[in-house]
Amino acid sequence: MNVVRDHLSYNTDFDARAYSKPRKSVGFIFLLVCALAFLGVWYLPTPYVIEQPGPAYNVLGQDGGKPIISIENAASYRTSGNLDLLTVQIAGNREQTPSWIEIFSAWMDPSKSVLPIDQVFPANQTTEESTAESTAMMEQSQQEAIAVALKNLGYEVPVELYVSEVTKDSPSSGQIVAADFVKKVNGVPVTTIEELRKNVNEFDGKTPLKIELTRKGETKIFSISPKKDETGAYRIGILVGYKYDFPVKVNLQLGDVGGPSGGMMFALGIYDKLTPGELTGGNSIAGTGTIDGSGLVGPIGGIQQKMFGAQRAGAKFFLAPKDNCSEVVGHEPSGMKIFKVTTFKDALTAVEKIGKGDDLSSLPTCTTK
Repeated sequence: MNVVRDHLSYNTDFDARAYSKPRKSVGFIFLLVCALAFLGVWYLPTPYVIEQPGPAYNVLGQDGGKPIISIENAASYRTSGNLDLLTVQIAGNREQTPSWIEIFSAWMDPSKSVLPIDQVFPANQTTEESTAESTAMMEQSQQEAIAVALKNLGYEVPVELYVSEVTKDSPSSGQIVAADFVKKVNGVPVTTIEELRKNVNEFDGKTPLKIELTRKGETKIFSISPKKDETGAYRIGILVGYKYDFPVKVNLQLGDVGGPSGGMMFALGIYDKLTPGELTGGNSIAGTGTIDGSGLVGPIGGIQQKMFGAQRAGAKFFLAPKDNCSEVVGHEPSGMKIFKVTTFKDALTAVEKIGKGDDLSSLPTCTTK
């Protein structure tokens, strides 16, 4: 019996050894495959980019050793404090998207946003084209800012509507060219983009519009039949902007920053440089918002990232466009007062009150009307 028991014991031990190695090998391979698959998923290209706070630039100061705002042929005055123009950085592009690890980390960070790549970099647009468009928008924004500041200082600022681009194969193609100045539509003078858009949309669908313009000082009139776009609005296929004749030469330079969202802060900085006294009273004030020639402040993207950027730059006060208020409420950085602005005059009033140390309770915020 002892022999049998020993034999059975031996056989049992033999069976365990015989099958443990294959089982362990299979288990190890399975875990390895899972780990590789997990890592592969994390590091595979993603359909997202990350929006995060970028640098803050004091428009009253310098960039690269040169003044961001400089004035010629007019008196300029000493300034103090900060009027911070805020930026947003995009991590990733179509050539190299963030990893899933970076995306997950951004989802956990309240100062960052994860956006579909098509929202930031349209599929039919290269990174270079996107950069060029952003630069053009910044240049136009700067022109609007100069115009607003000068007009609020009492200067006359003549302006014309100019054609910046003609869309290929559009109703205007082969007739209107870039650098033309649009004067009238069907004999009616147009001086703003809104007026031009309104008059074009009065097209009856039959009779071509008479578009009057000047080219190198010569008047030309073209018959153009607009076409409807995907929204149902009539378009003639041109991009237009404003060409100002400024009585004061204002130079603005700010590295590689693009986009139109710095318009309001540029306008405040120019106004401060051209007026005696120190508008900010030495305070650090940040803000963001587009601006048009009438002084209207418009909404921008990345407002939450810009608030965090302002906080990191040490700003205690923040000027936010009215139409961004829904994105502001509930995301305010601690220790920062945020004021709602609709026009340049609203922004100027807020800065003046902050600079003088006045009671700020009367200034509108995103939680008040």
